[in-house]
Amino acid sequence: MRALLSILVALFSAAPAAAGDLLVQVRTASGAAVPNAVVTLYPGGRPSPLAQERGTYQIAQRDLQFSPFVLVVPVGADVSFPNFDNVRHHVYSFSPVRRFELRLYAREQARNVHFDRPGIVPLGCNIHDSMIAFIDVVDTGFAARTDGAGQARFTAIPGSQVLVRIWHPYLRAPGNQLEMQVAVPDHGTVSQAVPVNLRPPPRLGSAY
Repeated sequence: MRALLSILVALFSAAPAAAGDLLVQVRTASGAAVPNAVVTLYPGGRPSPLAQERGTYQIAQRDLQFSPFVLVVPVGADVSFPNFDNVRHHVYSFSPVRRFELRLYAREQARNVHFDRPGIVPLGCNIHDSMIAFIDVVDTGFAARTDGAGQARFTAIPGSQVLVRIWHPYLRAPGNQLEMQVAVPDHGTVSQAVPVNLRPPPRLGSAY
């Protein structure tokens, strides 16, 4: 009997945990897709583990703009800021999440910054007021930026109630963020449409 129980425990331990997939579609009230929204998931209301291996993250300065406009990185990430323009840039952020200044540096030079706290980090250039970008430092392994179709896809989410957070720099909501609960099935895919209202982008040179 004891041997049978041991076999059953081993079988259940080896079985993969039930998990489902989630497609989040962020659109305006008129149906226009919203790219550059950050979608983060918290299965059971808790953050999922971050990947052990860190990726390579970069916000480039090219054609007097930051690229990408929104970057998603995990807590503990290092971000490179290479300059591909023929002019010098002075990148900075006054965010309490990570305050820093990368003083004037020229083409084909780069600087690195470490991000060890979760939250939003707005970026600017002290020389070119039109340059604006955002880094979202996340504390959960389920995080993605919406694509040109306003979609973010997630796979192998533990089947349960999942807290979904949507952030966009121009979202009309407290903290530029919405929250909702979504039931993800043990198997299969569920699609969640999220209608949002956006503010117009700030005027060049204005505060953000």
